Amino acid sequence: MADRRRRKPKRWVRTVTTDSTHPPKGLFTKDARTIARTLASKRVSPKGPGSGMRMLTYFINRGGRGLSKSRREELERAKRLLSERVRRERAGRTTASSG
Repeated sequence: MADRRRRKPKRWVRTVTTDSTHPPKGLFTKDARTIARTLASKRVSPKGPGSGMRMLTYFINRGGRGLSKSRREELERAKRLLSERVRRERAGRTTASSG
C-alpha cells in the first residue's frame, strides 16, 4: 500500500534569501503615507518604488490571518498609494523617452 503518513503543512520561508535592502524596523506599524513614502525612497528601494511594492506585498502575504483588520486596511491603503507612485513613475519614464 502507499505510504499514508501525514504531511506537514507547508510553511512560509522564515527569511528572505536576498539581503540587499531592508525596510526600517517597525515601518509596517506606521500610517499608510509613511509606509508608502519610505518604501518608495531610494535608500530602501534602490531599484525604485516597484521594489518597495514587492516588499509590502510580501509582508501582507506573510502576515496572513495574523494581521488585524485595521492593520490590513492600513497596509492595503499604503499599497494603493505606492501603486499610484509606481504608475506615475512609469508614465513619466515613457513620456520622457518618447520626446
